[in-house]
Amino acid sequence: MKYLNPVIPGFYPDPSVVKVGESDFYLVTSSFEYFPGIPIFHSKDLLHWEQIGSVLTRESQFNLEVSRSSGGVFAPTIRYQDGLFYVIVTDVTGIGNFFVTAEEPTGPWSDPISIPYGNIDPSLMFDEDGTVYVSIQNGEGKESHIIQYEIDCKTGEALTDPVVIFEGDGGQWTEAPHLYKINGMYYLLCACGGTGEDHRAIIARSAKPYGPYELLECPILTHNKLPEHPIQNIGHADFVEDVNNQWWAVFLGTRPVHQRYTILGRETFLAPVNWTEDGWPVIDQNEGHVSEIMNSKRLLEGSNMKEHVVNFDDFNEDMLAKSWFHLRKKKDESYSLIERKGWLRLFGTADHLHTENGVPTLLCKPQQHVRMEFSSMLGFSPAQDGEEAGLVARLHEDAHYEIGVKRINGETIIFASVTIQGETKEIGRNSFHSSNIHLRIRSDEEQYYFDFAQTEDEWKTLGTSPIKYLSKEENGGYGKVFTGVCLGLYATGNGKESLSPAYFDWVNYTGITSLIN
Repeated sequence: MKYLNPVIPGFYPDPSVVKVGESDFYLVTSSFEYFPGIPIFHSKDLLHWEQIGSVLTRESQFNLEVSRSSGGVFAPTIRYQDGLFYVIVTDVTGIGNFFVTAEEPTGPWSDPISIPYGNIDPSLMFDEDGTVYVSIQNGEGKESHIIQYEIDCKTGEALTDPVVIFEGDGGQWTEAPHLYKINGMYYLLCACGGTGEDHRAIIARSAKPYGPYELLECPILTHNKLPEHPIQNIGHADFVEDVNNQWWAVFLGTRPVHQRYTILGRETFLAPVNWTEDGWPVIDQNEGHVSEIMNSKRLLEGSNMKEHVVNFDDFNEDMLAKSWFHLRKKKDESYSLIERKGWLRLFGTADHLHTENGVPTLLCKPQQHVRMEFSSMLGFSPAQDGEEAGLVARLHEDAHYEIGVKRINGETIIFASVTIQGETKEIGRNSFHSSNIHLRIRSDEEQYYFDFAQTEDEWKTLGTSPIKYLSKEENGGYGKVFTGVCLGLYATGNGKESLSPAYFDWVNYTGITSLIN
C-alpha cells in the first residue's frame, strides 16, 4: 500500500515518537521561538496525526521573550514509563536542559526538572533494571560527541558522572542521540553532519549501555549524495515498534522547491525499518533513501494519500484550536473569542512583525504545502494612524510578507508589503471604504500572491513576490534558520498600542499535493 511523505508536513522538525499500549502513538517536535512550546500529536497508524495539545503552555515552564528567531526550544524526546509521559528538551536561550512529566499526553505537564550535564538534544532511556540514562550531545562541530549519565527521574539529580560514549563517524555535529535496548543489545541512534546538506542518521551498538559502541559502517539514512532528489537533509531520527513487532523510523527532511529554495522548513517523515540477520536496523535495504510516495505492506490502517488538504476555522468555539502558535508569548488581553461571538478579535500591540525579539499580536500555523491558499475575512476600522491588521507569511523578523488594512495620514488603505533581508517596501495598495474585506495569500513554486476581494470571490491581485526570499537559503542557511514559513493573522499599532479591534470571521487553508493526480 502506498503512503505519502512527509506524514506531518510543514515546519515540524526533530520528531520523537513513543508507543503507549498496543496502538497509541505520540509524537513531539521542536517549536523554537513559538508559543506554546512542543506540539504533541497522536496517531493510531503512524500516518494520520492529530495535534492534541502542546507540552509547554505556561510561563512557569519556559520564557521565550529573550529568544531570537530559531532560538528557544530545540529537539524534544518523548518517552513513557510506569504511567508517566516524559518529555526532555533544551531551551537554548533560556533555562537549558530539563524534562517535564504528565499522566496524560494532553497535560497538564509539570514544571521543569533540570538536568546538570550536556549541551543540546537530551534523550531518556528507562532500562529494565530501573536505571534511567540521559544521553546528550556535548561539544561543538567536529568535536561534538555524546555523553551519558544516570539520573533520578523524580528530581533530575545526576547519580553518576557523565561519560563520553560515542564520537560519531568522523563528521561534524554528532547529536540527537536516542538509546534503545532491543533483544539484549544497546543501540545508539544519532544524527551527524549538521542539519543541512550533509545530514544523516547513524547507528551503533554495544552489549553494555556505556559501550564500547560498534558503528555500522554506512549511515542508515541520508540523501547527502543525491543533490537532485526532491527530499533533502534527512536525519535526526527516532525508532518505534508497532503492535505487529514491525519497526519504523520518524525523522526530519526538507523539500526544496526546484532543489533550490526551502520555504516549508524541516518536516516529519516516516520509513519502515528492517533488521539484518546479524542484528542491524536498516532503512530501505540499507540504501538509506526514502521517497515522497512510499510503498509498504506493513501499514496499520489506510493510506494518507490526499490531493487536497482543507483546514477551516470558524472561530465559533470559546478557545483557540490547539494547532495555533503565537510568537514568543500570548498576551491574553490581545485575543478574544467571546467579545464578538463567532469572530476572533485581535488588539495590536506596539510591536510589529519586524520588531527584534518582539511579541506582536500574531496567531499562526506552519505552511504545509508549496501550492496553497490562506484566506480570511477581516472586519477592521482603524481609528488612528499606524493601526494595521491582516495576513502574514512569516519566516522571521527580517523575512515576511503581508496583505492587510492600515491607516496612513488619515486614509485607510488595503496594502501588500514585503520585508526582504530586513528591508520593508510596499508592493501594492488600494483604497478602502468599507469595514469588511476578504484577504488571501497564495503560493506556488515561484511566487507568493496577495489578493483581496470587496465582494466574496471577486478577487484582485495586489502584488506578488518570489518565494525564494522566504527561504532558508536566502536568509543565511542552516545555522541561522531552523524554522519554516508560518501563515498567520496579525494586528499592530506600529509603535503604540492599537485602539481599534480587528475582527476575523474565519480562516481557511487549502493545500495541494502535486504528486497525486
